[in-house]
Amino acid sequence: MKGLYFQQNSPNEEITFVFQERENPLVTEENYVKLQVKACALSHINTKLLAELKMEKEFFPVGREVAGIVLDVGSKVSFFQPDDEVVGILPLDSEDPGLCEAVRVHEHHLVHKPEKVSWTEAAGTIRDGVRAYTALHYLSSLSAGKAVLIMDGASPLGTIAIQLALHRGARVISTAGSLEDKQHLERLRPPIARVVDVSLGNGRVAESCLEETGGLGVDIVLDAGVRLYSEDDEPARKLQLPRKHDILTLLGVGGHWVTTEENLQLDPPDCHCLFLKGATVAFLNDDVWNLSNAQQGKYLCILKDVMEKLSSGVFRPRLEEPIPLHEAKVSMEAVQKNQGRKKQVVRF
Repeated sequence: MKGLYFQQNSPNEEITFVFQERENPLVTEENYVKLQVKACALSHINTKLLAELKMEKEFFPVGREVAGIVLDVGSKVSFFQPDDEVVGILPLDSEDPGLCEAVRVHEHHLVHKPEKVSWTEAAGTIRDGVRAYTALHYLSSLSAGKAVLIMDGASPLGTIAIQLALHRGARVISTAGSLEDKQHLERLRPPIARVVDVSLGNGRVAESCLEETGGLGVDIVLDAGVRLYSEDDEPARKLQLPRKHDILTLLGVGGHWVTTEENLQLDPPDCHCLFLKGATVAFLNDDVWNLSNAQQGKYLCILKDVMEKLSSGVFRPRLEEPIPLHEAKVSMEAVQKNQGRKKQVVRF
């Protein structure tokens, strides 16, 4: 049985993906289940985070968002039994790659998959659903009537975050970096309030948000990164991102800025602006729930709610056509380079 792993010899070296033969996993721990993987979504691997947590290995397992059928359960497993259809996210310290025919996983990282949800949809939605919930429910105060700016709304995360905000009755503004992305956002139902085209630069983001809110500013901002320096010092891929000054300008009184920029730098004038507005900044760490066992109950509630909203049609993920396992290596190389606009899922 083959599984996909990545190898990185030094911190600055590009990682390589390799298939490795591995034994069929046995359920030895009491609270673990053996899962036959039916689908696994591909996501960018944060090698810097792994290094900071001292989790480097010669070969690190690839693929964490899995959906499948329970084959066997440990003696103390209480939530599942053989033949149950489940979905979940493997923890960072998992020894098994999700891109494999069978994996071993603790029952607290899984929830039941609704019958009407396909394997591909379940695996392709679960992580972005957790990220959207974390950003809009736990790091900010999403509620009906609030103005929400979601940057890069046509991305897999942006699409789910927009749908969650609209479902809660918020007024949503989003940005699009291409004609295809703009058309995707304009087709969403219920419709969003405004799509800001940033394909030629981001100069109109703050102006559009203030115009849409009557000069009050938005209540919640979920960014997709932020420009910290001048145009000459930033890589080309960041030129469509807003400057931090733009976000501070468009943020309303008591607003919440949720950022995915882990190296955000705020100078004293920036902090003073936040102070005057009574606004807050929160950091969206994709793996925060895996790093805190004390929050496991909340995490399982999020996983269940994501599946319920996927089953009811509230969430409609933006997915590529599923691919077979033997194409996963090439696809992961593209995902790691942030290529592609839709979520890629491997179907077994």
